Amino acid sequence: MLLSWMLLNSEVLNRFGRAFDPYPFIFLNLLLSTLAAVQAPIIMMSQNRQAAKDRLAAQLDYETNLRAELELLRLHHKVDELLAARGERHFEALHRKIDLLLSAKIEPDGQAG
Repeated sequence: MLLSWMLLNSEVLNRFGRAFDPYPFIFLNLLLSTLAAVQAPIIMMSQNRQAAKDRLAAQLDYETNLRAELELLRLHHKVDELLAARGERHFEALHRKIDLLLSAKIEPDGQAG
C-alpha cells in the first residue's frame, strides 16, 4: 500500500499535475505517525499483560519448586530415620553375638575356651 501510494503520487498523478501528496509525502507521513500513535498504547498494554502473566507463571513455578524441595527434605528425613533404625538393629545384633560369645566362653576364632 505504501509503495502504491508513493508510485501513484510521484509518477502517475504527477504527469497530470494532480498529485495530492507530492514527493516528500507529508500526508503519508502524517498518516503513518497517527497509526503509530494509536498502536503504541495498545502494544504497551499487551506487553504489560504479558509481563503480568509471566510474573504469575514465575510465582507458580516458585511454589512448585518449594513444594518439591519440602518433599525432598521429608524423604531425606525418612531415609535418615530408616538408616538409623537399621544401624540400631545392626548394633543390637552385634551385642547379642558378643553376649553369646561371652556366655558360651567361645574364643572369637571359633574354638571353645
